[in-house]
Amino acid sequence: MTSRIAVVTGASSGIGAATARTLAEDYEVICVARRTDRIEALAGQIGGRAVTCDASDPAQVQALAAAVGPRLDLLVNNAGGALGQEPLAQTDLDDWDRMYQLNVMTAARVTQALLPALRSAAGTVVFVTSTAAEAPYEGGGGYCGIKAAARWLAGALRLELNGEPVRVCEISPGMVRTEEFSLVRFGGDQARADAVYAGVDQPLVAQDVASAIAWMASRPAHVNIDRLVIRPLAQAANHKVHRGPMSSL
Repeated sequence: MTSRIAVVTGASSGIGAATARTLAEDYEVICVARRTDRIEALAGQIGGRAVTCDASDPAQVQALAAAVGPRLDLLVNNAGGALGQEPLAQTDLDDWDRMYQLNVMTAARVTQALLPALRSAAGTVVFVTSTAAEAPYEGGGGYCGIKAAARWLAGALRLELNGEPVRVCEISPGMVRTEEFSLVRFGGDQARADAVYAGVDQPLVAQDVASAIAWMASRPAHVNIDRLVIRPLAQAANHKVHRGPMSSL
């Protein structure tokens, strides 16, 4: 078993689960999420460990830090998600509060608790944000702003740790088709979730992002990937997505 340790939050599905599987080639991976059955099954498949943690609970985050121990080589702050896409006039602002907790406070709380272990190992932190932080779109007032907050959390931490051997990186995925993201966003409405990807020639899949995260973490210690934006070829921007076959020259 490798002596290097990685923590992946939100590891019960999607990008988190794919990242845990990919990193297992080089790390002992601690799979972190609220759904115990899923992360225990995943950890069993990859030879890792499962730690059930609701990161909104400070006591559970401290228990996670104790389970990790004194050294941590890599933290992937992947936990998060979107809720709704209604315009401001119709949106449920409670969803915005929940998204802030899911996407920003979770990452802040986990990073704060694990920072001593990252310092001990001269480790790396990767924040998984979104191209929603790049520019607004209709119905994205909450999610775009919240992902931008997660981006600046990463940026501020990088400045605060300047001069220390801890790397702070960000990956900003565009359109990624996973089994849950859009379905959760639209409250279980499968037709609405499917419409997001309708006609798009090869949206990204979770493994595309996982492979990029592994690449970022594998750079030489003096190389910091501040921000990596990753989109499918069909998505030129959040508001410009080609639907239909790609043209051939």
